[in-house]
Amino acid sequence: MGSCVKMVTCMVVLLFAPVAFAGHDYAKALTKSILFFEAQRSGYLPENQRITWRANSGLQDGKANGIDLVGGYYDAGDNVKFGLPMAFTVTMMAWSIIEYGKQMDSSGELGHAMDAVKWGTDYFIKAHPEPYVLYGEVGDGNTDHLCWQRPEDMTTSRQAYRIDTTHPGSELAAETAAAMASASIVFRQSNPSYSNELLEHAKQLFDFADKYRGKYDSSIAVVQKYYMSISGYDDELLWAAAWLYQATNDRYYLNYLANNGDAFGGTSWSVAEFGWDVKYAGAQVLAAKFLLQGNAGEHVAVLEKYQKMAESFMCACIGKSRQSVQRTPGGLLYRQSWNNLQFVTSSSFLLTVYADYLASVGKAAQCDSGPAQPTELFNFAKSQVDYILGDNPRATSYMVGYGNTYPQQVHHRGSSIVSIKVDPSFVSCSGGYSTWFGRNSGDPNLLDGAIVGGPGAYDDFADHRDNYEQTEPTTYNNAPLLGVLARLNAGSSGLSQLLPALVPAPTTPIRKENPAATPKPSSSPVNRAPSLINISQNATTSWNYRGKTYYRYSVIVANNSPKIVKNLHIGISKLYGPLWGLTKYRYGYVFPAWIQSLPGGKSLEFVYIHAASPADIWVSGYKLV
Repeated sequence: MGSCVKMVTCMVVLLFAPVAFAGHDYAKALTKSILFFEAQRSGYLPENQRITWRANSGLQDGKANGIDLVGGYYDAGDNVKFGLPMAFTVTMMAWSIIEYGKQMDSSGELGHAMDAVKWGTDYFIKAHPEPYVLYGEVGDGNTDHLCWQRPEDMTTSRQAYRIDTTHPGSELAAETAAAMASASIVFRQSNPSYSNELLEHAKQLFDFADKYRGKYDSSIAVVQKYYMSISGYDDELLWAAAWLYQATNDRYYLNYLANNGDAFGGTSWSVAEFGWDVKYAGAQVLAAKFLLQGNAGEHVAVLEKYQKMAESFMCACIGKSRQSVQRTPGGLLYRQSWNNLQFVTSSSFLLTVYADYLASVGKAAQCDSGPAQPTELFNFAKSQVDYILGDNPRATSYMVGYGNTYPQQVHHRGSSIVSIKVDPSFVSCSGGYSTWFGRNSGDPNLLDGAIVGGPGAYDDFADHRDNYEQTEPTTYNNAPLLGVLARLNAGSSGLSQLLPALVPAPTTPIRKENPAATPKPSSSPVNRAPSLINISQNATTSWNYRGKTYYRYSVIVANNSPKIVKNLHIGISKLYGPLWGLTKYRYGYVFPAWIQSLPGGKSLEFVYIHAASPADIWVSGYKLV
C-alpha cells in the first residue's frame, strides 16, 4: 500500500510540479563544483583559500605513526580521510583536465582544477614513503560517526592505517597509482619535475599492487563498513595499467592490460556502473581510446573486446540494451537509494568522453537495438547534468549554491556548524549533535558546489540533515562532473580527443630570469614525448650585441617511426626571441604551411634566437597514419 501511495504521489508531482527547463550557466556550475574541494581540504589551508569559513585541521595526522600525513581530503560529510575514494576522486579530476583542460582554461578554471588535483597528490606522496608501503586511511569511521564536530575541533582518533607486503591492498595501491599516473599527465607541461615524481610513485605503486596481491579491506579492517571493495582488485589493476600506459607509452602496461583482460574480466564483464569501487567501465573506455587512436599494436583483437564492453556500458545507460539501467520517472539514472548521484556523474563523464572519441573517428556505438551516434550519447549525458542542476520534477538543484532552490540542510559537519572564525567556542562531540545536528534550519555555512546524494527512485527528496542517503555530498560525486561541465560550457569547437593530451599551462605570473645567471648553450635532447618522435637542439652560433650574447639554436624534429606523422603539435616554453620554421597555433606550434606531414625516417628543422639558455621543447601531440 505504501508503495502505491508513493507512486501516485510521484505521478501527481510529475504532472503538476513546476519544472525548470531553462538554459544552465555551466561556467558558474563548473566554478562552484571546484570550490567544493576547497571545503573538503584537510591540513594547513593556503593563502588563496576561497572557502573562508574553513580553517586548518588535522594538523597532527600521522604523528602517532611517526609520519607526516597532514593534508588530503575529507571524503564526505565526516572527518575521515579514506584513501580509496580520495584516489578515485583525484583520478577523475585529472581525467577531466586531460580531456577538457583547454575548455577549463577558456573559462579561467584550469588553475583551480589543477590546484585541486595537486592537493590530493601532495598528500599521496606523503602517504607513500616506501615502495611497498602506503597509508590508506587517517581516522576511524566508527568513532568519527559518534561525533558531530567541525574538522577544526576534532577530538576523535586520528590513527593512520597502512598496507605493506604482509598486509597488502591491491585496490588501494592500484587506484593511487592511477591517480598519480593521470596527474603526471596534467602537470607534464607546467611542472615537469613534479610530473616525473608522480610517475615514479605511480610505477612503484602499480608494482606493489600487482606483486603483493590482496584485498585492502582485509588489511585495513576498519574501512569495511564504509568503503568495502565488493568488486575485488582485478578492475583496479586493469585501470591502473591503462593509466600508466597513457602516461608512459610503455608497452609493458599495454601488454599487461591485454594479457590480463580475459582473466581479470576486463574483456568479459559488462558492468553498468562506474565509481570508486567498480572501475571496469573506465578501463574499458581507456582501452577503446587506445584502439581508436591506433595505439593497440598487436593487441587489436583484445582491445576490440574491451571496446565492446565499453559500448555495452554506454548502451545500458541510454536505454538501448537488454540490460538497461533503471531510470526515475523524471529520467535520472538510478542504481541505489544511497548517494545515487555518484553513479550519475561518473556515467555522464564516460558517456561524454566516449561520445567525443567516436566523433573523432566518425563512428557510432553498437547497441542491441541498433547504433547510437555520438550525439545521442552526449545529449543523454547532458540531460543527466541538467537534471542535477534543476531540470527535474521538483525543480530542485542538487548542487548546493546553484539555482534558486537547492538543499539547505546538508549532511556535513563543517557546513552545519557555525564557522570557528565566527565563534571559536569549542564544539564537543555530543554538543555538536545536541546543538547543531538537530537544528531544523539551514546550514550556517554555504557548502558551495557540493553535489549531494540526490533523489530516490521516484524523484523524491527530503531536505533533512539526518537524511544522509540523500543530503550527504562526496568528493567523488563532484570529480567526474568537472570535465562534463567544462565540455558543456565550451561546446564542441576545437575537440580532437584522440590526440595525445595537451593540457595548457594555467595562467600564472611569469617568473623573470635571474639577470645574474649566465646562459649556457647546450646540445642535449629535450624530448618529453615517446621515442617515436625525437627532438634535439644545438647552439650553432653566437654573437655579441649591445653587451648581450645572442645564440642561434637549431632544433631537429625526427620521425623515427615507419609511419607518417600528421597533426604534430610542439610545445615550447622559456622562449624569449623570434622563431622560424613553425606556425603558432593556440597553446603551441604546428607544421609550417608548406609542410603537411612528416614521413617515416624524415626530419624537419626550425630555429630560434635569444640571449638565454635553450628553450624547453617537447612534442605535445601527433597522429600516426
